[in-house]
Amino acid sequence: MSGVGPVEPGEGTRAGDAPGPGSASAPEPPRGPLAQVYARHRRAVLAVAAAMSVLAGGVALYATRPHPAPTTPEPTPREAPYPSQAIGVSYLGPVTRSAGTPRGSFGFELELRVRYGPAITVERMAQPYAGLSLRTDPHTPFRIGTKEPRKIVITMRITECGKVPENAGLPFLDVTLRNTRAIEPHSFILGERYAQDLSDALQVACSNDSMSSPKA
Repeated sequence: MSGVGPVEPGEGTRAGDAPGPGSASAPEPPRGPLAQVYARHRRAVLAVAAAMSVLAGGVALYATRPHPAPTTPEPTPREAPYPSQAIGVSYLGPVTRSAGTPRGSFGFELELRVRYGPAITVERMAQPYAGLSLRTDPHTPFRIGTKEPRKIVITMRITECGKVPENAGLPFLDVTLRNTRAIEPHSFILGERYAQDLSDALQVACSNDSMSSPKA
């Protein structure tokens, strides 16, 4: 026996199968070889974007963090000058002979001062003539401070007139100086007035032939 059953809806006739008005169908991802290329490029783009995001965050964090104030470097201490450059030596004049002064002896007064830098010590003082001895008052070594000059007396004594010059010319003193920078020998020429006073003292002391070898 034949009969007609209920009519089955065909493809596209169901309410859920029909696209709604204004709706767009979602694009399907590519398939086959193109799908592999798409997947690789998509992963690379996402990785680069993530790295750039992390880098931007780090730069922003560094820029906004508090920075310590720059430290000022400490000044380098100035090196002390050589003692011969920092000392001043001035000739003041002859010392008046006292009644007890040994024959053939005479003295001169000097002023020493530190012009700049640390204190200076006079280790030794001498003169170049073989027939003449020299000692200082105060005795060496002695110190010259930085606040005020120091006066000293050099006393010379003729030991042999034949070994001293008749005219001293431009005599000098050999001085050994010391400060925190160096120990330094140096020769000082005290000027024409000292040369004239020394020449006069030598001529007076050696004017008598019997004083060729003066004794105290």
